[in-house]
Amino acid sequence: MQVTAIIVAAGRGTRAGGDLPKQWQMLRGKPVLEWTLGAFKAHADVHDIVVVMHKDDIATGRGNNLCPARIVPGGETRKASVLAGLNACPQGTDRVLIHDAARPLVSASMIDRVLTALETQEGAAPALPVTDTLWHGADNGVTGLQDRAGLFRAQTPQGFHLAPLLAAHEASNADATDDVAVAKAAGLHVAIVPGDENNIKITHPGDLARAERLMGQQMDIRCGNGYDVHRFGPGDHVRLCGVEIPHRRGLQGHSDADVGMHAVTDAIYGALGQGDIGQHFPPSDPQWKGAASHIFLEHAVALAGDSGFAVSNVDCTLVCEYPKIGPHQPAMKAALARIMQLDANRISVKATTSEKLGFTGREEGIAALATVTLVKA
Repeated sequence: MQVTAIIVAAGRGTRAGGDLPKQWQMLRGKPVLEWTLGAFKAHADVHDIVVVMHKDDIATGRGNNLCPARIVPGGETRKASVLAGLNACPQGTDRVLIHDAARPLVSASMIDRVLTALETQEGAAPALPVTDTLWHGADNGVTGLQDRAGLFRAQTPQGFHLAPLLAAHEASNADATDDVAVAKAAGLHVAIVPGDENNIKITHPGDLARAERLMGQQMDIRCGNGYDVHRFGPGDHVRLCGVEIPHRRGLQGHSDADVGMHAVTDAIYGALGQGDIGQHFPPSDPQWKGAASHIFLEHAVALAGDSGFAVSNVDCTLVCEYPKIGPHQPAMKAALARIMQLDANRISVKATTSEKLGFTGREEGIAALATVTLVKA
C-alpha cells in the first residue's frame, strides 16, 4: 500500500480575517499549513505528500519548511485543485488522503481510521453525527425544522483508492465542496468513520484562538535523563560534545568516548522509552568500534522525529577537574546545535567539579549528565 496525502491549500480563506490566507496565518509560532503537514509527515503509513497551492503562494511555500512535500499549482475551484493533486501523485501511489490545509489538528488516530477502512472500502471519510436541532430560516426568522436523523458533519482526510477517484474527477464537470460528492456521483461507496471534535476547520477569526487552546490541551511533553562515564587512558585529547580538546590523556571507550554526547543521546532515548545507546549500537558489534558519537545522536534525533517529537531543549553537565570546559562551551553548543538541527540558545553545556571527591575528583575519568525535553510536533 503506497499512500500519498494531498493537502488542499489553494484557497484564499478571506472569512478568517487577517492579511494572509488562513493556511499562512500563524498558529503557535508556525503557519497553519506547517502544523497540518507535520501531522502527515509524522505518520508512518503516509509515504508522500502533495501540497496544492495558489500560484501566488508557491514561492512562499518553497521558502518554508515544507519538504518532503511536492508543491503544485491549484485551479480555479476546489475540484480543479484536487484533480491537480491527484495527477501529481508519485508513481506507485494506490491510495490517497485528501485533507484541508486549514485542519491543523488532525490526529494520527483519525488517519489510521481512514486507512483501515480503505482496506475493505472504495472510500472512507470521517464525520460527526449532527446532535443540534436544525432549522430552516429566512429574514432572521425560523421558517421550518430539519430532521437531523442520519445527518453528519463531514471532515477530512477523505481517503480513496487513487484510480477510481481520479476517473471520477475526470468524468465530472460539476464543482463539489468535497471529494465524497465526486465519488458518490461516480457511484463509489464511501464508508463513514468516526470524526473528531478537535479536528476543526479554521474558517472564522475566532477559530485560530480555538485551535491554539485545543493544541495546549493536547500537548505531549516528554523528559529524559542521560548519564555516562568514561575513564581516562593514553591519549593527547578528549572529545566532549563534538569538540576535540587538547589534554594530557584521552577518554577510553568502544566508540570515540564522547561522554557528553552519549549522555544527551541516552536522554533522548529515555524520553522516547527507547532504551539506551547500547541497545541501538551494541558495543559487541565491531562496526561501532571507534565510531563518531554524532552517529548515535543523529539516530536518536531522527527516531524522535519519526515518533512525531521535536527536541525542545538540552541541558548537559560535564563533571571533571580537567580539562577546563568554559573556553569550549560555545563550540560545544554549536556542534550539538548543528547535529540536532536546533537553535544554540536551546542548548546548555556547563561543567562542575566534584571538589576532588570520587573518581572524577581523582581525575580517573569524566562523567556527564543530560536532560532533554521533547515536544510533540
